[in-house]
Amino acid sequence: MKARLFVLTLYLFSWLSLPTAHKLAELLAKIFLRYFPQARLVHVMRVNLKLCFPQLTQEERQELLKNSMIETVKTFTELGALWLWQPENTLNLIKKISGESLLQQARAEGKKIILLTPHFGAWELTGLYAQTHYPMVALYRPPKILSLNEFILKARQRSGGHYVSIDRAGIRSLYETLRRGDVVGILPDQVPHDKNNQTFAPFFGVMAETITLVARLAQKTGAVVIFTYAERLPQGQGFHLHFFPAPEGIDSTDLNLATHALNVGVEQCLQSHISQYQWSYKRFKTRPTGEPDVYCRDSTD
Repeated sequence: MKARLFVLTLYLFSWLSLPTAHKLAELLAKIFLRYFPQARLVHVMRVNLKLCFPQLTQEERQELLKNSMIETVKTFTELGALWLWQPENTLNLIKKISGESLLQQARAEGKKIILLTPHFGAWELTGLYAQTHYPMVALYRPPKILSLNEFILKARQRSGGHYVSIDRAGIRSLYETLRRGDVVGILPDQVPHDKNNQTFAPFFGVMAETITLVARLAQKTGAVVIFTYAERLPQGQGFHLHFFPAPEGIDSTDLNLATHALNVGVEQCLQSHISQYQWSYKRFKTRPTGEPDVYCRDSTD
């Protein structure tokens, strides 16, 4: 039932223009914050913002929370366009591209490429653009509602890309993809499930469980690592797609140095529009030994 309702809602959103979808998100976000200020999602966002931006006043953080909630709801209302429109119509929402010459030059030189897209802005759009222009295999985590898996994969792969699950077979597929010279796509800020592929590194000064997979892939294949993200433009005008090189050290054999560089790269994506990050994600769910659960209701607020 939940799966059917989710799909039906996306089809309804697909009839909206992007400006209308974003205006709807703003309205829904304000209603949600007014009537459900203690909801779990709001609590998680509040905790993340307090941890990452302790220098802000309570009023500044509340304003950031409001704007972040609006951007979070946009992530959902714009999915109708990003998943269900014809690919060429979706790609027409990209109004500006910066830094793609970096990717094009690496391809021309025959270099292997790892594209990193954090949960920022319209990250689904970066995947669609990349798979349309480059042979790409991307890593993804199957949804909790497994009946949605086929629907989501069809939407994400509709322009020729291929998505593989976060498991041993999927990771082997990434190595094979790089060896044959194709592009690999990874969400670098997902909390890893495999304890052999994670370590702790600072994210906005807070220790966060961070994947080591990117460093291992780059070390073993010599791949170039590039960050990309789709920034939302104001008033639903479209998106600005960015590409920039990963910070130095992201391929280091010292995994502490490599994961620190990885998180620095994610932070660099966020600097211009912090509210467009998915602050509703439990980025600090797993803590170093001895540290308490930061999302426990008694530990914050």
